[in-house]
Amino acid sequence: MATTNDLKNGLVLNLDGQLWSVVEFQHVKPGKGGAFVRTKLKNVLSGKVVDKTFNAGTKVDTATVDKRDMQFLYKDGEDFVFMDSSTYDQLHVSGSTVGEAANFLLENQEAIVAVHDGTPLYIELPTSVVLEITYTEPGLQGDRSTGGTKPATVETGYEIQVPLFLEAGTKVKVDTRTGDYLGRVN
Repeated sequence: MATTNDLKNGLVLNLDGQLWSVVEFQHVKPGKGGAFVRTKLKNVLSGKVVDKTFNAGTKVDTATVDKRDMQFLYKDGEDFVFMDSSTYDQLHVSGSTVGEAANFLLENQEAIVAVHDGTPLYIELPTSVVLEITYTEPGLQGDRSTGGTKPATVETGYEIQVPLFLEAGTKVKVDTRTGDYLGRVN
């Protein structure tokens, strides 16, 4: 148990049997009346974001979420198999839990897996990853100055927009939050 005075970004609360992560919070002390805390909470499982206001000093139930550095090993049917880097234990994470992160996951890649009571909640990837372009239309001479983009498929099967001059076999840096092309990697 904690009070609303202990809130901080990233803290996971257990409200009515659901897990909510604190995205933002603000302590407000109006001229009249009691102080209160405005929060923006994100449902850990569904990703839904809600605004909730608590009176200052209200007790809230915190959930213990264990964030572990893990290595992605392989895909087993719909599950993704991760290995704990320190204990070498393997953990099966369902495809629905991995979600959009699957677009950027390569074998042997490091990721953070958040676990609550033995249940994987979500996957955190680094903000950018390096992926190789496996297929894109060939670029034409003189395409370098127009600033246009074209679709390209990377080695995970995900499609991103890249500048016209890039060709298959090029390694590119991709933002895992938005799927945007960030630049070429030599």
